[in-house]
Amino acid sequence: MMFRSVSGLIALGALAVAFAGPAHAGDHAVAQINKTFTVPVVKAKVGDTVTFKNDDTFAHNVFSLSEVQNFDLGSYKKGETRQLKLTNPGTIEVECAIHPEMKMKIEVSK
Repeated sequence: MMFRSVSGLIALGALAVAFAGPAHAGDHAVAQINKTFTVPVVKAKVGDTVTFKNDDTFAHNVFSLSEVQNFDLGSYKKGETRQLKLTNPGTIEVECAIHPEMKMKIEVSK
């Protein structure tokens, strides 16, 4: 395919970016199903957001006592989500307070 102008090439590039998916790679999704986190490790950067979605028929809770980032997102029901904005570099150990066998890590870099 040949373009007669630079503007045609630019328009094609813009169209490719539009269909490539979300522009912000700093959003990470983790589902909770069958009493497990669907991702054992999330590799992210400071400022990224991790969204936890409950796909089970019962409540879950997401928390961490890690020194890197201590948090408790509370309990939430099927279909609900909770978000965590990552603020510090390091490894965050994540658990479910309701199901202690549910564990994962978030590795946060600068």
